[in-house]
Amino acid sequence: MVRVFDVAACILKRQGPMTTWKLQKLVYYCQAWSLVWDDDILFPEEIEAWANGPVVRELYETHRGDYRISSLRNGRPENLTETQRETVDAVLKFYGDKSPQWLSDLTHMEDPWQLARRGITDGKRGNEIIPKESLAEYYGSL
Repeated sequence: MVRVFDVAACILKRQGPMTTWKLQKLVYYCQAWSLVWDDDILFPEEIEAWANGPVVRELYETHRGDYRISSLRNGRPENLTETQRETVDAVLKFYGDKSPQWLSDLTHMEDPWQLARRGITDGKRGNEIIPKESLAEYYGSL
C-alpha cells in the first residue's frame, strides 16, 4: 500500500528540495487529482484543513520544525505504480513551479478547504478532515 510518505518522497525526487509548506500542498493536489483521474485514493492518510491550507498530519510530524526538505527517510517512491507516478508527474507539471504562497492561496479559494473550515475564523487553528468525497466532487467538476 502506498503511504503519504511514498508520495512525498516521489515529489521530492522529481522536483528537488522545497519548503515543507509547498510539499504539503503538492501532496494534497496529488490526492485530489488521483481521486478524479484514477478513481482511487493515492494514500490512505487523512488531509486536515489547517489555517495555512491542507496538511497531512502524519507527514507534518516527520518534517516538523523543518522549513525546507530534500528527502524523506521513510518514503519509498518505488512503491507507486506507474499510474500513480503519472498522476504525480501531471500534478507537478501544473503546480510544481508555483510558490508555496500561491498554492496556499489557491487551496483557500477552493470548496474542499473552505467547507472543512466552515465556522472556523481565519487564522484560527483547526484540524477538520477534508473528506475525500469533497475532493473528488470538487476537482471532478473542474
